[in-house]
Amino acid sequence: MCGIVGYVGDKQAAPVLLQGLSKLEYRGYDSAGLAVRDGEAPAVVVKTLGKLNNLVEKTDGGKTVSGTCGIGHTRWATHGAPSQTNAHPHVSGNCSGSGSGVVESEVVGVHNGIIENYQELKSKMERNGYKFYSETDTEVLIKLVDYYYHKYKMGPIDALAKTLVRVRGSYALAVMFSDYPGRIYAARKESPMIIGAGKGETFIASDVPAILKHTRSVYYMDNLEMAEICAGEVIFYNLDGDKVPKEPVTVEWDAEAAEKGGYEHFMIKEIHEQPKVVLDTLRKYIKETDDGRVIDLSESGLTEEAIRAFSSIYIVACGSAWHVGMEAQYVLEELCDIPVRVELASEFRYRKNRLLPDALVIIISQSGETADSLAALRMAKEKGVATLAIVNVLDSSIAREADHCLYTLAGPEISVATTKAYSCQLICMFLLSLVFAKARGRMESYDHYVEELLSIPSKMEKVLDDKERIQWFASKYSNARDIFFIGRGIDYAICLEGSLKMKEISYIHSEAYAAGEMKHGTISLIEDGTLVIGALTQSDLYEKTLSNMMECKSRGAYLMGITSYGKYDIEDNVNFAVYIPKVDEHFTGSLAIIPLQLLGYYLSVAKGLDVDKPRNLAKSVTVE
Repeated sequence: MCGIVGYVGDKQAAPVLLQGLSKLEYRGYDSAGLAVRDGEAPAVVVKTLGKLNNLVEKTDGGKTVSGTCGIGHTRWATHGAPSQTNAHPHVSGNCSGSGSGVVESEVVGVHNGIIENYQELKSKMERNGYKFYSETDTEVLIKLVDYYYHKYKMGPIDALAKTLVRVRGSYALAVMFSDYPGRIYAARKESPMIIGAGKGETFIASDVPAILKHTRSVYYMDNLEMAEICAGEVIFYNLDGDKVPKEPVTVEWDAEAAEKGGYEHFMIKEIHEQPKVVLDTLRKYIKETDDGRVIDLSESGLTEEAIRAFSSIYIVACGSAWHVGMEAQYVLEELCDIPVRVELASEFRYRKNRLLPDALVIIISQSGETADSLAALRMAKEKGVATLAIVNVLDSSIAREADHCLYTLAGPEISVATTKAYSCQLICMFLLSLVFAKARGRMESYDHYVEELLSIPSKMEKVLDDKERIQWFASKYSNARDIFFIGRGIDYAICLEGSLKMKEISYIHSEAYAAGEMKHGTISLIEDGTLVIGALTQSDLYEKTLSNMMECKSRGAYLMGITSYGKYDIEDNVNFAVYIPKVDEHFTGSLAIIPLQLLGYYLSVAKGLDVDKPRNLAKSVTVE
């Protein structure tokens, strides 16, 4: 949600800010703006509605805005409709705030997140003579900083600390004070913020890709932490105003990893990267020993003794990560003989259920900053329940706060619709299932399962080789209005993710159902030409799911089926069949999801939609 960039150094700031914001477009936004200072001169603020390119054109690529210190922002409307007035940056002065120009204001700032008590704070400010030009909570926040800065005649860090203890909600905040040229001040609660260290220059961003072109040495701001940033230097503080020592972390991604690399869209690039990143993740945790291949999750801190002591597992996540949990539930319960519940983080955090004290709560998140998942993690920890995080971003909030952590090696994922991060999360859950099964004495074919996992990357390549058929089918069905995905067991979990991919980027209404539930109401929606996609990868459920598909066909549905090589008799029943290589059926979701990712992608392309930045969505959901 939203994007923040900042720069202090010896270069012109505006081009750097614009370039950084372009790397954050995937997060979703409806307006953009920047504020730049040239020495002691007042800030120049430029804001535009719509695409970032409007801001680029308005500033001639940043050339018309001079100065070496600045902040930039892409906004996703939370308070107030999308407009130039509501766009960031916001200022503390009583001006219109609607356009470009020099701003005679003590404080200029940008903000990600939501201030929950902004109405209460706004009333306080109005009683103290402040006037408001926008409908945003951010303007309230900036003016509250200004209020404490003047009332107590204190420095920026103390004014920020005084402000933040009054604020309820989440924030990543970057501000400039007119009395402190060449400096940016930052604060963070819940919403992510990183600071990049360069030679004689310092960068601020809400995500790594924004600054990866300039530096790979970054500091991850902790919760309730502030920072003072100047050229080549950063000092961190806690809310008491005490300095906090912090060491930078080296980002291992190459800058090219966040580029399209010749592909038309990031999504198709990331679909094709799945074999590599899955293999990287497997190699990270599967070690060659004298006794053969062994899964080593020791970096998580989980011991066999602890694993044997867990009585049950809760898997908590949002969106596609929740679908990973749904699929892993079947594998864990069958291989490990342990009860598993899969919970939506946004529901789990508000439930009054009593968590079993000897359970394990597994939090799955690509960014490691997902607001509802982070809140669920903290709730579990407050209740004394052990937690394990599966995340893709090093040193992210969920990674730091969980008792145990496994990292995926998906690399930067830019497209809003996740593909490769989902696949790596699934692999981690498969690895975890095998480790649990072995530690609990339930594993008889350990070597077989490890070999099957290692075969997945090459089999993914074979699935991708069939993409032209998927593209042809997508072009034929691009006018579909409703699509139903059905399957049983693991196949049902695959359908959940396939349906989400479809609706996310093609805007076609799609639903996923356990196949046996279709006749309990939903089959009434089937009419001539309705597309029904069935996943049929589980041998013991194949005939039952096929029978449910035939019930749909008899009511006019057009059938597409996904199954394994060798089950060619399916062509006697469905209109279009897709085949995937055989793999142990516990792990078949890693292969069966790829045709569904491709189908969603090619349908979106056929409809001329913005694949990487679908409407109303954001990559990292850091607010409730």
